[in-house]
Amino acid sequence: MVFLLILLGFITYFILQSSVSKITRTPIWILWLVMMTPALIWTSWMLIYGQKQLPPALIIIPFIFCPYLYWLLVQQGRYTPTQSDKSKIENSNSQSKPEINPTQTTNQTPPKLAIDKTEETSLRNCFPWTVYYLRNLEYRPQAVICRGQLRSNPEKAYQTVQENVEGKFGDRFLVVFQNSFQGKPFFALVPNPSCSKNKTQESEEYKRPIMLALGLLLITLFTTTLVGAREIVGISEEAIQYNPNLLIQGLPYGIALILILGCHEFGHYITAQLYKIRTTFPYFIPIPFFLGTFGAFIRMKSPVPNRKSLFDVSIAGPIAGLIVTIPLLIWGLSNSDIVPLSEKSGILSIDSLNPTFSFLLAVLSKLALGAELTYDKGIDLHPVAVAGYIGLVVTAYNLMPIGQLDGGHIVHAMFGQRTGMVIGQISRFLLLILAFINKEFLFLAIFLFLLPLVDEPALNDVSELDNKRDFLGLLMLGLLVMILLPAPKMVIQWLNF
Repeated sequence: MVFLLILLGFITYFILQSSVSKITRTPIWILWLVMMTPALIWTSWMLIYGQKQLPPALIIIPFIFCPYLYWLLVQQGRYTPTQSDKSKIENSNSQSKPEINPTQTTNQTPPKLAIDKTEETSLRNCFPWTVYYLRNLEYRPQAVICRGQLRSNPEKAYQTVQENVEGKFGDRFLVVFQNSFQGKPFFALVPNPSCSKNKTQESEEYKRPIMLALGLLLITLFTTTLVGAREIVGISEEAIQYNPNLLIQGLPYGIALILILGCHEFGHYITAQLYKIRTTFPYFIPIPFFLGTFGAFIRMKSPVPNRKSLFDVSIAGPIAGLIVTIPLLIWGLSNSDIVPLSEKSGILSIDSLNPTFSFLLAVLSKLALGAELTYDKGIDLHPVAVAGYIGLVVTAYNLMPIGQLDGGHIVHAMFGQRTGMVIGQISRFLLLILAFINKEFLFLAIFLFLLPLVDEPALNDVSELDNKRDFLGLLMLGLLVMILLPAPKMVIQWLNF
């Protein structure tokens, strides 16, 4: 429990440092302490009173008070540009010095907007009145907001304005198309960090990390193999030190897990390349304990063009991961042993797993093990089944419709940014309710409450998806429900559990 709290603390601080620190002057350690307060209170109670039921006040009050206090502290320290800032931007020219956001360090000077009055006429001419009737321009520290009335379909409007801006200004700016809080589409011009003068340097920097990615892959293969031999097969450290060849027994787990995580990330990577979105290579995170890895990730280095590409890139990872996970899980389950259920049986017990906590896992277990698996039996998982089970859990986590998780991107692409945030908030509370029924979900519920709800918008964040993608997105959300919710009694009876 203490290890999980420390891990949660490090992850929370990293998230706050990489995202919230850019928009507020409030010290990160204060925001971190506020966000960690519920977890600190609950962990302290469990360490002192053990399995004794938490008082309702200790459950409800932190979840109401701490998010409000967090929002208040962020807003109080938020940087708001003054009128003098706006006038400096409006009157800037090619010889003026770039504005510096006080929330950034001197080593991270943002690009200069550099639009003067002589270029304003050219900018206005980029908006044909038959496509988007431009009413006014608003000069912000690092953007020009173009407000008006949409007079054609969003995709045509964005393509027309983007081509006109590129014709007038080259690649100096990125054209962003979003909905306001009132639901009215507006354009914004922001400096392009990948303009032509920086392309050579970025190209060289892009080629360097391939050796790092390969190195992390090999290290992660070793750590997962080590954990597989030590924790899953049950070989002692002394035996491994005496005979390192025993590590080979951990390879089935290590290779299966690397394959599942790698296919998930390469699903994102390949789809991003098809849309010409620059990304890093997939990076694995090795650790010599726990699962042997904290997973893998890629980082997008260029904006997402539209909601269609956001959807495709996001959903490709879970689909590619499941294509590998399901066969490996079924094979691993078919080679697993059936054991009696005991008090230690549960979600986290790989020696006596009760599959009925998950509808999908129950169906797959019955498919693999047949009539031998009954309601009073658990499963002693084969190492490959452990990897497949982890793959299923990772898929469920990534499909959670919250913030910058894959599921958050999917609901953002399907319903828009604001509705996606509402869905994310509802999902967090539903998972918290589920955690009261099944305590193994409590850590996940707390962690998801610490993730930001806001997802980065696409350049064209107004154009909607087609019906096929909406249907596929709903299927994946349905799959998430099948993984998280327990099998209904009717299904258990039908499966002869």
